[in-house]
Amino acid sequence: MFYLPVHRGHPEFWEGVRDQASVAMGIAAWGLMTGVAMVKSGLSVLEAVLMTLIVYAGSAQLAAVPMIAAGAPLWVILAAAFCVNLRFVVFSAHLRPYLMHLPRFQRVATGYVTGDLSYVFFSRRFPRPGHTATELAQQQAYLAGNCAVNYLSWMGMSLVGIALANAIPTEWGLGFAGILALLGVLASLATSKLRVVSAGVAGAAAVAAWALPLKLNILVAIASAVAICLVLDKMRPHRPGAGPHHV
Repeated sequence: MFYLPVHRGHPEFWEGVRDQASVAMGIAAWGLMTGVAMVKSGLSVLEAVLMTLIVYAGSAQLAAVPMIAAGAPLWVILAAAFCVNLRFVVFSAHLRPYLMHLPRFQRVATGYVTGDLSYVFFSRRFPRPGHTATELAQQQAYLAGNCAVNYLSWMGMSLVGIALANAIPTEWGLGFAGILALLGVLASLATSKLRVVSAGVAGAAAVAAWALPLKLNILVAIASAVAICLVLDKMRPHRPGAGPHHV
């Protein structure tokens, strides 16, 4: 997928760049706050840099960092990160028909760099997989441009946050900026009644279980939202041909 010299010459590449650029400031604020939070929570600069470059998943990093700081067992940290990122299983199932013509390495690389908003923009721009070489090239170019902006915004500002963590005063309210960025992502993904319900259930459960040690309220929130939404999804009638992206 990321043969950028090829994709850069395609009009769809620049359309993807423009779409993602519209939310790049929010992604950058979230990345900056996450970089600062990792160092402020006790990770060394090297550990924070490696976590940013390897994990590349803001919500999982933010879920894991307070647990690491609290001395939670490894299995709790891994379980929380796994549950937070379960949505990417749904994303992958939806994107599979779009990418199966690519070699395995390119599919893995595409999965790694595709974030929440990249998926949202892509699925809106291309509601159905392409069938011709031209259509496939358009889709790949768009996703490449979109993901490139997302990756650079996140990585660049995360590394800036790590580098400046000890120089940035806490009273600047970067945590609040990160919350605003997360709310932006949440609002963009709340595209159905079931998704709104899942957000409400998760928020209520997290507050109700706040007193649990080791930030276990995060696991309670995720488990509650998944359980409730699975029950509701089973109860409602499904349209013929509806897939995971209609949930």
